[in-house]
Amino acid sequence: MKHAPVDGCRWVLRRGSKTLEKRRSSSFCKLRGGQTFGKAHRLRASERESVGGFVAMAPPTKVANPQAAKATKAAKALKTTTKPVKKLWRKERTSVTFHRPKTLKRARAPKYPRLSAPSRNKLDHYEVLKYPLTTESAMKKIEDNNTLVFIVDVRADKKKIKEAVKKMYDIQTKKVNTLIRPDGAKKAYVRLTADYDALDVANKIGII
Repeated sequence: MKHAPVDGCRWVLRRGSKTLEKRRSSSFCKLRGGQTFGKAHRLRASERESVGGFVAMAPPTKVANPQAAKATKAAKALKTTTKPVKKLWRKERTSVTFHRPKTLKRARAPKYPRLSAPSRNKLDHYEVLKYPLTTESAMKKIEDNNTLVFIVDVRADKKKIKEAVKKMYDIQTKKVNTLIRPDGAKKAYVRLTADYDALDVANKIGII
């Protein structure tokens, strides 16, 4: 009886005229014979011998000397981990002459000031608040809503308007609303906190 080469064992079944082949893992064995099987089955270790005209292949042989196998494995690992050949690297030079780098940096000591005078703040609190409005609608805001109305600089934002009112009149503001009029001027509605009365502040300023 002939043994088939073990190449990841395969069952060979013959059902009538058709030959069915099923690949199995190495734990299965290849059987050859003329008998008809309805289903391929796995043989136990005790049954790996000639059964009804079929021949079961022997399991793969184990390594006899594990220490020798370890030694060969270590030798292979040593070959792969050997240091590579170190290449010599030289900086490319595009000139035939050598000059030392200029590394000295002295502190600046100017002979004269480049600016004759330091620049002043062009948007201080005097520039931010131009003048208060005294129209009828502005007076109504003072009486009903505890709010002062000012014409301010176009560049001034709400934070700067709040700071300018604090510096100029020493009052706390609750809220600032702004709008730009059709003539291009910016109007600010400055609402005061409950601690301050807009009528008293308007009297101090001289609006009323």
